[in-house]
Amino acid sequence: MLGSALAWSRASAMCLNFNCLLILLPVSRNLISLLRGSCGCCRSNIRRQLDKNVRFHQIVAYMIILHTVIHVIAHLFNIERYHASYSPVAKDLLIRLSSIGKNSSESYLNPIRTYDTNPVKELLSSAAGVTGIIITVAFILMVTSSTWVIVKSFYEVFWFTHHLFIIFFIGLIVHGFGRIVRGQTRQSLQEHNVTYCKDHYEEWGDIPECPLPQFAGNEPVTWKWVLGPVFLYICERLIRYCRSLQKVVITKVIVHPSRVLELQMKKQGFKMKPGQYIFLHCPSISRYEWHPFTLTSASEEDHFSIHMRALGDWTSALFEACGAHLRGFQEAWKMPRVAVDGPFGTACIDVFYYEVSVLIATGIGVTPFASVLKSIWYKYSQPATTMKVKRVYFYWICRDTHSFEWFADLLQSLEAQLMEKGRSHFLSYHIFLTGWDEYQAAHIALHYEENRDVITGLKQKTFYGRPNWNNEFKRIADDHPGANIGVFFCGPNDLSHVLHTMCNFYSSANPQGVQFHYNKEDI
Repeated sequence: MLGSALAWSRASAMCLNFNCLLILLPVSRNLISLLRGSCGCCRSNIRRQLDKNVRFHQIVAYMIILHTVIHVIAHLFNIERYHASYSPVAKDLLIRLSSIGKNSSESYLNPIRTYDTNPVKELLSSAAGVTGIIITVAFILMVTSSTWVIVKSFYEVFWFTHHLFIIFFIGLIVHGFGRIVRGQTRQSLQEHNVTYCKDHYEEWGDIPECPLPQFAGNEPVTWKWVLGPVFLYICERLIRYCRSLQKVVITKVIVHPSRVLELQMKKQGFKMKPGQYIFLHCPSISRYEWHPFTLTSASEEDHFSIHMRALGDWTSALFEACGAHLRGFQEAWKMPRVAVDGPFGTACIDVFYYEVSVLIATGIGVTPFASVLKSIWYKYSQPATTMKVKRVYFYWICRDTHSFEWFADLLQSLEAQLMEKGRSHFLSYHIFLTGWDEYQAAHIALHYEENRDVITGLKQKTFYGRPNWNNEFKRIADDHPGANIGVFFCGPNDLSHVLHTMCNFYSSANPQGVQFHYNKEDI
């Protein structure tokens, strides 16, 4: 009766079930963090794949879009075929099948009961049709509000519409109970001599070989697919809620140049690793917004800290709420109440798993590596500590000199300590300035011969322009033949593609040769 459209609708439905099973798992941050930290097998390629959880979530959403379109179109064909089965030009067998179910003692196959009805109206009046429209509209709203422009400019729109996933999953489960597509029951098939009965449909119910067929919809299975992920996500949200109730104390607020705000905080039981990030919430600014920030403190410190630049509405509001726009000392009780969820692992945690690590950052993207470099500083302060990493290359590309100021003190402390320990070769740092005016150029040229850099105060001179990545990777590969080198980057996607290409190009085809392992920081 339905032809190939039935196969398309059911195949796409099974694909939708599978993708709806997957969609919640990548955004279960605590689950991802647990897998990343507890599984020994996740210290190499699998660990790097876990860092792409948001991208995987987006890909699964695209697959849901594709299979939803196929499913809807296939069912439109199904409804049209159901309706056509009543037409005068239809085959006699189709007319006979459609007529079954008019009596209360009979079960129907065709959900459309007369030829004079509107098939679309019939579909929309069914449970499957109503729930199908609801979940489709909810999903369209979630997808359209997830664009980069909406997320950056109207975060609360994104937040509210994404919580339509509750309606989406409820509608998805109910949708399967509609059973709009029906088939002959197994018992009825056993009672029928199919080969004989298909040619003697006029005698159905009159002869023992061909009793009247019985029809029923398939048992709903969607709930079996999504029950486990929904349960895990409910646990995830409960964990987040409990964490949001834990008290967080802002112990210190430091205002750096270029409207960069440093918040030092304490929270009971908080434990972190270098390179991890947290989600920060300030109820006085927004009841719903949680923003990710990379931790810039080391795990050895008695507090945890973040650095943020006041650019958008939310960060500017927090800048003012902390009294950063005012001069002078601020009372602790005047600090806004904040909540913290995390910490969560990212690629930077793996820096210490390689013998050679290359850290590359642009602008404020240097924050993940602040924690890593601080941790190195503390580890070298403890002579008994041994580290697997033997060499670190650090590249920082900035547009203007103001970006250097808040980070220069850390580099100076680390530089001084490494020189004191006789390990100045351990850290090779390269700072690149991509924008300057004529006055700055003249000032730099005048003081170029001095022992320390005129901008950073470091012994290592600042470079001007952009790095030649071919030369940099070739030099690192030549200096460390046969080494596994971890490359960690935090910055724009355009440069990320270039660095990823460099890693693949300079990795040796010989497994015993030098291998570059690329890791992208998504925060």
